[in-house]
Amino acid sequence: MYNIDKQLTLIKRGTIEIIQEKDLKAKLERSIKNGKPLKVKAGFDPTAPDIHLGHTVLLRKLRHFQDLGHKVDFLIGDATALIGDPSGRSETRKTLTWDEVEKNAKTYVKQISKILNTKDKKVFQLRFNSDWFSNYRDTSKRPPFTFDQFVELAQRYTVARLLERDDFEKRLEENKPISYLELFYPLMQGYDSVIMKSDVEMGGTDQKFNMLVGRNLQHAYGQEPQIVLTMPILEGLNGVQKMSKSLGNYVGINEPPKDMYGKLMSISDDLMYKYYELLTDEDVSAVRGAVADGRVHPKKAKSDLAKNIVVQYYDKKQADREERNFEKIFVQKVAPDDAREVAISSDEINIIDLLTEAGLCESRAEAKRLVKQGGVTLEDERIDDIGYTVKLTEKAAGLKAGKLRFINVRRK
Repeated sequence: MYNIDKQLTLIKRGTIEIIQEKDLKAKLERSIKNGKPLKVKAGFDPTAPDIHLGHTVLLRKLRHFQDLGHKVDFLIGDATALIGDPSGRSETRKTLTWDEVEKNAKTYVKQISKILNTKDKKVFQLRFNSDWFSNYRDTSKRPPFTFDQFVELAQRYTVARLLERDDFEKRLEENKPISYLELFYPLMQGYDSVIMKSDVEMGGTDQKFNMLVGRNLQHAYGQEPQIVLTMPILEGLNGVQKMSKSLGNYVGINEPPKDMYGKLMSISDDLMYKYYELLTDEDVSAVRGAVADGRVHPKKAKSDLAKNIVVQYYDKKQADREERNFEKIFVQKVAPDDAREVAISSDEINIIDLLTEAGLCESRAEAKRLVKQGGVTLEDERIDDIGYTVKLTEKAAGLKAGKLRFINVRRK
C-alpha cells in the first residue's frame, strides 16, 4: 500500500469535507500496519436507469480508493429505492415497485464497470440492501428484516434529531407532508453501514445527514464509526442547477461520443475548471495557469477536456474524430467526417424535394422555411430560392441544413 501522505493527497482531491480527517489517518495507518484494506461504502438507489457525469464524481473517487488498494463495497439500494431518498426534496417521492427498481438496477454494474474495477474481488464487492431488508432476492442467504430488528433500530434514534435535517424543517414550515417512510429512510441507510461494517462512507454533500446517521448508528451498535467523506454536487451544462436527467442538463456516460463531446464544448469557461478537477486526473491549476497567461486558448482547453472524457468512456480514436468533426461543423462550416451519403436517382432535383427526400427536413413546409431563412448551403453556397434546382454528379457535394445537419449528396 502507498504511504499515508500519498493516500491522503489523492483521497482529498476534490473532496468537500472529511469527518474526521484525523480518524481517517488513523484508519489508514492501521490499514498499512495490518495489511488490511479499508471497506469503502457508497450507495446508489436505482431510481433511474442511467448514470451521468454527475454520478461519476463519486465513482471516480471510489476508483481512487481502489487504486490505493482499498475495497469498494458498492451498494445498490434496491430496498431503499422503494422509498426514495428525501434529501433535497420539497415533496414526497413517488413510490417505485420492485419491478421498476430491478429493471433500473440491472444496468448499473455494466455502467460502473467503465470506471471501477468490478472484476477483482479484492477491491470490489457488490451488495444489495434488499438482502437484509427484504426476502425479495434470496431468502436462503439471510432472513428478512424482522419486527424485532425494526424495534431495535427505531429506538436508536429520535424523531427530533431526524427533523433537524433542512429538508424536513422546510417542509414543516410550509405545511407540506412528511411520510413516516421518509423519516425512516436515513435509519435504513445508516443501518446499511452497520450491516456492512464500513470504514468509510462516501456521498454527495446532500447525503451528509444520512451518512452521519450511519456513523451514529455504528457507534450505537458497538462498532467503530465510519469516516464520512462528502463530494461536491456537479452542476449541469447550464452551470446553475445540479446535473440531472430530468432537467436535461446532463451528459450520460452511455451517450454517443458525438453528443458527449458536443455537450461538453457548450459549458462555460468557469465551469470547465470544475469539470477538470472532478472528472479528470489533470492538474487543474496547471490548466488554469496556461489559459490565464495565454499559452492555451480557452477553447483548446475545453476541447482537451471534452476529448479526455470521451477517451475515458470510449477511446482516443473516437475522441480525435469528434474534435475534427466539431471543428469542421462550427469553424470551417463543412460536413463532418461521418456525414452520411445520399444517392439520388436523378441528374436534377428541386432543393425542397432534396431536403425532404434526404431526411434533412421533416416536411416541405420546414424545408421552405429553412431555405427562406438562409439556413441551407450547398458546397458553401447559400441557397435562398425555394425554386432552386440542384444539379447532381457522381461526385458527392456537401449539403448543410441548419447548424448541425449535414449530408453528402450525389447522383446514383
